[in-house]
Amino acid sequence: MPKMKTNRGAAKRFRKTGTGKIKRNHAFTSHILTSKTTKTKRNLRRSKVLAPGDARRAKVLLPY
Repeated sequence: MPKMKTNRGAAKRFRKTGTGKIKRNHAFTSHILTSKTTKTKRNLRRSKVLAPGDARRAKVLLPY
């Protein structure tokens, strides 16, 4: 059986943690930052764990 291919679009957006959870970065960080508060921009810098329903779909795209 051939090796499974990783979805390259998903690989650029998600990372697996040591325990198998999937981390993501926030959107809304690239432009129009003047209208966002400093607190909002600071919180958007942090990564977050993907929601359980989305994580199930992302794990199919990231087999390794």
